[in-house]
Amino acid sequence: MTEYAVAVVGGGILGVAVARQLQKARPGAAVTVYEKESGLARHQTGHNSGVVHAGLYYTPGSLKARLCRRGGMLLREFCEEHELLYDQCGKVLVALDGSEEARLDDIIERAQANGVPGVRRLNPEQLRELEPHVRGVAGIHSPETAIVDYAAITRALGEDVVMAGGAIRTSTEVTGFTTVRGRTMVRTAAGDTDAYDDVVVCAGLQADRVAVMAGDTREPRILPFRGEYFLLKPERRRLVNGLVYPVPDPRYPFLGVHLTPRVDGEVMVGPNAVLALAREGYRWNHISASDLRDAVAWPGFARFALQHWRAGATEMAGSLLRSRFVAAAAKYVPEITADDVIPGPSGVRAQALGGDGSLIDDFHISRQGQVLSVRNAPSPAATSSLAIAEHVVDLLTATPTTSN
Repeated sequence: MTEYAVAVVGGGILGVAVARQLQKARPGAAVTVYEKESGLARHQTGHNSGVVHAGLYYTPGSLKARLCRRGGMLLREFCEEHELLYDQCGKVLVALDGSEEARLDDIIERAQANGVPGVRRLNPEQLRELEPHVRGVAGIHSPETAIVDYAAITRALGEDVVMAGGAIRTSTEVTGFTTVRGRTMVRTAAGDTDAYDDVVVCAGLQADRVAVMAGDTREPRILPFRGEYFLLKPERRRLVNGLVYPVPDPRYPFLGVHLTPRVDGEVMVGPNAVLALAREGYRWNHISASDLRDAVAWPGFARFALQHWRAGATEMAGSLLRSRFVAAAAKYVPEITADDVIPGPSGVRAQALGGDGSLIDDFHISRQGQVLSVRNAPSPAATSSLAIAEHVVDLLTATPTTSN
């Protein structure tokens, strides 16, 4: 009997989790992960803030809501099994005024509908008990929100894949697909070609381009948004005990500046969200003319920019002026000043947009023949990765249709 062979394109946490789940679902399958970088978790996963989301905000019944809850549980079990750090430090959402306070009830209703345990409303005194240096008119406490090291988790997942007989081919860029006698041929930049029964694309910032290689549609398209962080100086890390987040504003596409402790002891302040000048543009001087041309020439970008130009201008100001950036954090922790922070890391978020300029909010998965592509996996994708992997492997047995 011919061995079932499947390729996974992308060596971030989602791709490696899919490979591991394939081995669990199809013992004896030949699983190969292709990653163009020299190691795993080099892009979104390796630049992640490390938060394990509890599922507060997401629309009940959506893939985000369902897979975040299950993914968080699976992630905790995986960390315990592999003796990886899992710090359940908790999170507070802080309302600064009456309009934000009015949105707290809806968030609590969503959290309850999603089965998030322990969520409670906070008055100013209760907020100060949890976070003495934080100020707000009201808040929400999510005690199950945690922090981890997603790059370390990805490496552990990769070790599981290899131990189960799988292959991880780093420094191997996939450049195309062809179909020959009912099998998908995966072609690489080195000129190699291998045949597979199924292919799963988890290519993050390049997801739309790799999907198009397989004959999938051009939309949704990926726009890269860079998120920049500062770090609190060591002597100022005591200003927060856990995660301190703003109340989401439904008018804007991104969350805004918040404070995030990490498992290595650092405390991140940020991120903002500015259009990256390259698909993998982690700094202002990382520029790709072809990536910019591809983004700006697409009508969906102009429609998005027209809808959100005010928010974009605010984010740009925060990127260029440290004082503006820190002032956003000081709304929640008034003691923070520009002297309390040092430049920190940055990440690039792969955000899918429709042709009308709308953000694709939920996970988006499509299928073209034997190639299944994860076209949009925004936050909480890392939290949900093990559950998304289950979902993807289930879809491989379904009739080839587009799924959202």
